[in-house]
Amino acid sequence: MESLNKPEQLDLFGGVDLDFPPAPAENRLNGVYYEQATGLFVSYVLGRRHYEWPAKTCTFDKEWREKTMRERAI
Repeated sequence: MESLNKPEQLDLFGGVDLDFPPAPAENRLNGVYYEQATGLFVSYVLGRRHYEWPAKTCTFDKEWREKTMRERAI
């Protein structure tokens, strides 16, 4: 009679391992960086180049641009 009161756990995903793989050992770029060779601000997501725009026509705050160019240059 006890087994009737216990809920049954259903395997909805067919035994698929849902654990996330471990993070890679190398560092991946995330965020916005200033690329000195091209003069572009470049955004990276999980190490992949996502978007880029010229530093000369950037309309972001001047302090942010200068700080990014100084501290996040690649």
